[in-house]
Amino acid sequence: MKLEFTKMHGLGNDFVVIDAISQIVNLTPKQIKYIANRNFGIGCDQLLLVEKPVNANADFKYRIFNADGGEVAQCGNGARCFAKFVTDKKLTSKKEICVDTNAGQLVLHLNSNGSSTVNMGIPQHLPSKIPIKLDNKYQALKYTLTVAKHEYKLAAVSLGNPHAVLQVNDIELAPVNTLGAILEAHSFFPEHANIGFMQIIDKQNIKLRVFERGVGETLACGSGACAAVVIGIQQELLSNQVNVILSGGALNINWQGYGQAIFMTGPATVVFTGQIDLT
Repeated sequence: MKLEFTKMHGLGNDFVVIDAISQIVNLTPKQIKYIANRNFGIGCDQLLLVEKPVNANADFKYRIFNADGGEVAQCGNGARCFAKFVTDKKLTSKKEICVDTNAGQLVLHLNSNGSSTVNMGIPQHLPSKIPIKLDNKYQALKYTLTVAKHEYKLAAVSLGNPHAVLQVNDIELAPVNTLGAILEAHSFFPEHANIGFMQIIDKQNIKLRVFERGVGETLACGSGACAAVVIGIQQELLSNQVNVILSGGALNINWQGYGQAIFMTGPATVVFTGQIDLT
C-alpha cells in the first residue's frame, strides 16, 4: 500500500498528514508506529487523517494518532496544520472550516496573515469529564499527588483530552521528562494525561513545556497551551489573553472564562510531501 503524505509542523510539534478522502487508508497501530518512527519511517509526534465528515454541518472529520499508535481526541497544533492542509490541497475553499472530531466539533479559521485560529471548544472542569480519579465528584483549583514521598500540587482540565498543569519557578530546570512521565501514567489519570509545566512571566505571558501522553515532551502543544491559560485564569494569575511561549515558538490564547469557548491562534508550516510504501 502506497500512501501520499505531507509532513507539517506547528511550532515544531510535527505531523504526518494523510488525505483519506482521495485515497483508501486503512492503517494499523503497527503501521502508524512505523510511519512515526524517526529512524525507519517518516518521523512525527502525531499522524493526522483527513476524512469525510460524519455530521451534515461539518466539512471534514479530523482524526489524530499518537506516535505509539493510539488514537486521541484532540490536538490544537494539528488542527492548525489540518486547516492549512485542506486549503493547500484545494479540498475546500472556505476560510472557516467545521470538522468532526472524537471530542466534538472544532471550527478552524484561516487568517489573512497565514495563521489559523482554532475554536477549541469549552474547557471541561468536572473530575468525571477530565477524567481524574476522585472519591468525590467536586472539582478543585488544585489537587495533590504523591510521587516517591514528594507532594505535587497541580490543576486539571479537559480540552477534549486530559491535561494537568504544575506551576514552576524556572521552566529550564523543570523535570519535564522524569516527573512528566511519572505523572502522565499516574493512577489519578485513568486515561493518562498531558502534563504541563508552566512558568508565569506576567499576566499576559507564560512559558510552557508539555509532556504529552503517548509521545513524550514535544516542542509545542496547542491544547496544553490552552489548558495552562485556563488554569492560570482560574487561579487569577493570568489575564484573558495570553502569549504562551513554547520551545518551538509562541501561541496566542484567548479565554473569557467559565462556560466560554477558548481560542488559539498560531502558525502551521509544510515541511515536505512524499509517498510511503507500507507493503
